Amino acid sequence: MIQFLDQQLVVSGQIDFDNAQAMCEQGHQLIAQHSTFPLVVNLSQLKNGNTLALAVLIQWLRSTPQAQGLHFQDVPAKMLKIIQASHLEDDLVLI
Repeated sequence: MIQFLDQQLVVSGQIDFDNAQAMCEQGHQLIAQHSTFPLVVNLSQLKNGNTLALAVLIQWLRSTPQAQGLHFQDVPAKMLKIIQASHLEDDLVLI
């Protein structure tokens, strides 16, 4: 589930093969409603920081101006390791 709360996109639950496409589309819709960037994506309620979830987040990032309009907060430890192993830490703003 994705909600816009307190000026942040809050991602909760799990992103898996059953809901990844829907989560991706829902995120695109919420991002498209904003004209002020960067937006903070709060991941504190994301249950599993897997590669599929990271792929969805990167798709959202690509839909922002110059692909730099999202800052990711409270990235789960597992996802952080994937980001580091993939050498994406320079491409993503982690707060």
